[in-house]
Amino acid sequence: MTDPVRQQIVDMLPRLRAFARSLAPSWDQADDLVQQTVEKGLGNLSRFTPGTRLDSWLFRIMRNTWIDTHRATRPVVAIDDTDAPYALIGEDGRQVTEARLELARVRTAMDRLPQDQRAVLLLVCVEGLRYREVAEMLDVPLGTVMSRLARARTALASNLGIAAPDTRRKGDAR
Repeated sequence: MTDPVRQQIVDMLPRLRAFARSLAPSWDQADDLVQQTVEKGLGNLSRFTPGTRLDSWLFRIMRNTWIDTHRATRPVVAIDDTDAPYALIGEDGRQVTEARLELARVRTAMDRLPQDQRAVLLLVCVEGLRYREVAEMLDVPLGTVMSRLARARTALASNLGIAAPDTRRKGDAR
């Protein structure tokens, strides 16, 4: 019989890979980071508190692993979509091409974001974590998460040529 926590880790691999890609400049480095994270997680299962969020625990391990091994030497590398094969049978080639181009545009724009903003954006907007969870995971104040997210959204909109929404409340005299 398989340990349920180990199975949850296996089920989380796509999410771990997505978060790793927000940290690492290439898919190869992201995959290495996922492997290191899973190894550390499995090796330290006794430190995991049952009933708490396994995803937050693993994301924190990943972030700390990245900081320990890669942050100081992080090169900027554009994302290449060639390693993701797609079955095109029965698909409208124009729509697929337009979608791939738009995805590449968004990936390039996200690559331009500072790593701390990119990580917060991914955790909140893609993973759907709450601000407080992200703050705990990244070991930063809640206001820092909110600030990084606001700056990331504004920069991403700017990088994509989209008008950023006015985030001021009506009546604010900023």
